[in-house]
Amino acid sequence: MSPAAPSPPTTASGRSGAPPERSFAQQMDALQRANEIRSARAQLKRNLKAGRVQIHGVLLDPPEYLQNAKVSELLLSVPKYGRVKVNRLLTQCRISPSKTLGGLSERQRQELVGNLRR
Repeated sequence: MSPAAPSPPTTASGRSGAPPERSFAQQMDALQRANEIRSARAQLKRNLKAGRVQIHGVLLDPPEYLQNAKVSELLLSVPKYGRVKVNRLLTQCRISPSKTLGGLSERQRQELVGNLRR
């Protein structure tokens, strides 16, 4: 009698814990999209640092590629805003440092923009 092949680990919901299998073409498409998003974010951060783009507009109406970007990392690209000032601002607005731009509520967006305009 031969031993059975071990089954992949499952979660409490019964689903497999392993990621789904992807073809090579799907992997390359995902990699290309991730690189495009990283490049777009880097360009936006450079523009924020240089003053060519205002943070207010980005926070109020973020582009699709910024939905998963952390608010704290974006604020660090604004001139005169370092770790201490960014953390203080996020604490005042009751926003977690790990919060993403897409996860902000409308109240948090408005309060953050209001505090940045002071």
